[in-house]
Amino acid sequence: MARAATTTDAFNAVAEPRRRQILDLLAGGERPVNELVELLGIPQPQVSKHLRVLRKVGVVEVRGDGRQRLYRLRAEALQPIHDWVKNYERLWSDRFDLMDIVIEDLKGAGEG
Repeated sequence: MARAATTTDAFNAVAEPRRRQILDLLAGGERPVNELVELLGIPQPQVSKHLRVLRKVGVVEVRGDGRQRLYRLRAEALQPIHDWVKNYERLWSDRFDLMDIVIEDLKGAGEG
């Protein structure tokens, strides 16, 4: 099932894989839409739709440079997402370690 075209929070906005690709490209610096279109290989209306969503939730900014609009990442807006992922990763890493111990115990019990 396709994700909604718009969203109201940064967590949902960056959950969409194409938007994460855009953010990865913008992490390297400002880029105009036509460059993003070329690098992503998708039509301009789709790129613009994703940029609108990312701007709406505050993770991307735009500025005019003559007739061109340049988009850039607002990395500080991604900090809450980064923090959440780090906490989640730490929690599941601990759980996976415990699961490994249980699996090894079960294997040992099955051999005896």
